[in-house]
Amino acid sequence: MAQPSGHAPDEAAAAWRSRFVSLFDRVPVALAISDAYGLILGANPAFASAWRLQPGKLEGRRLLDILTPTNERQLHRLDEALRSRRRSRYPVEVTWRVGGSARHGRVTVEPVSDPLDDIPRLLVSLTEDSGGAPPGPPPQDPANGLSPQEARILPLVAAGASGSAIARAVGLTVDGVNYHVTRLCRRFDVPGRPALIARAYVLGLLDPTAWPPRAAPGGPERP
Repeated sequence: MAQPSGHAPDEAAAAWRSRFVSLFDRVPVALAISDAYGLILGANPAFASAWRLQPGKLEGRRLLDILTPTNERQLHRLDEALRSRRRSRYPVEVTWRVGGSARHGRVTVEPVSDPLDDIPRLLVSLTEDSGGAPPGPPPQDPANGLSPQEARILPLVAAGASGSAIARAVGLTVDGVNYHVTRLCRRFDVPGRPALIARAYVLGLLDPTAWPPRAAPGGPERP
């Protein structure tokens, strides 16, 4: 019986890698691959378009040079996961700049294995927020307080006001209000408005003695 060629596995691996690269370039999701230290090894056109660049312009750059994490707790969780070699998906809220304007969104980082590598690579997907009037970066801890806009929106949420009523009261669109509420939910790590309200009272961000609800007087406030 003839022995199989020793080159067959290498040829099959090369063919699969070629197919992967072709699919990677065509998918509409913004994707990049980096090493465990955040050095970009490859980016697809959808990812590079977030900076109005060609994919090759991002290769060799570090993720933390082009993206600014805005939630230190999420970044710490990712760092701990990589150190302990845990495999899951880890979201991190980020900002970046394009043509002098700030963009807001999140990256989801997932360690992936390659049979040729002892240290896993990172698959990074980027999603840009589409809501209006994005706030500045959130504080490192929820107890660091509310921005002035959040201090107006959160009491109205606690009072049960509708999105349209809140929008009229604070001078935003409904999408803008939803944007702020969603970011508050993410920052406080809660699933929705009822839990957001409860968490805000626990943190002392809402005055427990006031009705209608209002932001706690003298509480910490961020820009």
